[in-house]
This record gives sequence, C-alpha cells and structure tokens, in this order.
Amino acid sequence: MPVKHFPEFRLGKVLATSFTATLTERCGEPVERIPVPHRLVDWLAVNGLVVDSCSESQLVHARELRESIHAAATAVANRTLPPPSAVQVINDFSTGGLASVILTSEGSQEWRLGSTSVEDALSVIAADAINIISGEREGKMALCASPTCRAAFFDASRGATRRWCEMNTCGNREKKARFLANKRQNSNLAS
Repeated sequence: MPVKHFPEFRLGKVLATSFTATLTERCGEPVERIPVPHRLVDWLAVNGLVVDSCSESQLVHARELRESIHAAATAVANRTLPPPSAVQVINDFSTGGLASVILTSEGSQEWRLGSTSVEDALSVIAADAINIISGEREGKMALCASPTCRAAFFDASRGATRRWCEMNTCGNREKKARFLANKRQNSNLAS
C-alpha cells in the first residue's frame, strides 16, 4: 500500500493561530493540512495535546472551530467586531471540554486534558483563541501581507510590526517575487 504524504504543519508560538494555519493559502489555492482524522491527532500531539483517536465527525467539528477562530481573528485584525456566530462556536468549544492549565516544575504553564478526547483538546485551542482575540495577551492580531495567504496571526514582536504570518514561507516568497519583478523591470529599462 503506497504511503500517503501530507503537507507539513506550520507550527507557531501561538496555539490558536497555529491551528488556523492547518488551512493555508486561503486566498490562493488552499492547502488543507489536516485532510483526514489521523492528521488532526498528529497535529494535536505535536502541540502537546495528546488524544487517543479522532472520528470523521470530530474532524468536521475541529474545522468548524478553526474557521470560527479565523473569522474572529480576521475581524479583530481589521478592527471590527467578530461575527456573533464565530464567537458562539468558540465559546461553545471552550466550555465543552475538560482541561485545566497547570504550573510545571520549570515555572511555565501547560495544559492538562481531562481525558484523551478531541473535545478536550479543542477546548484548549478555543481558550487560547479567546485569550488572544480578546486582547488579554500582549500583542495584536494582524493579517499576513501575502495576497494569497492573508492568514490571521498574533503579532507579539517588539512594536508589533510583523508583515507575514511566517517569514520562512510567506515572507520569503513575497520578497523573492518582489526581487524578480524588480529584476525584470530593470532589464526592460536597460533594453
């Protein structure tokens, strides 16, 4: 049986926006990074939220949360109110699981799931989304400057001046495109 390869995950420092990055190139040719239930299990594990399994219906619910977070974060980045339907979905997921934050022996925080269910893991993601979208965390919501990406990301950089969701993907691609356009323009002027 051939091994199926899936797009790599884009992992960031903020759980909620890393989750929305499981669908990229939203304004171009979308890339779904959790196309099957076991890829959601993999993504959750990489982010410290280990679950036993995921059904097709749990994947559908996870995508509903992802899109609600994206809609709310995009609205905040555009300085408008989040859509009420997105707020309701995020709140429902946040209160729908059994998870708690604990203090580790190293002095950092870590989430502990009440069970190994997808619902508990999604409640952690929803709680993180509430934290960043509500402005409780230092930083701001922004949109990627790439015209094909336009991902909502949480900018905690000094001065909050980031332009791209990720420099090593969208930033490099945009800088390369600008360089090639300038090169073509300069060669046309020289002709």
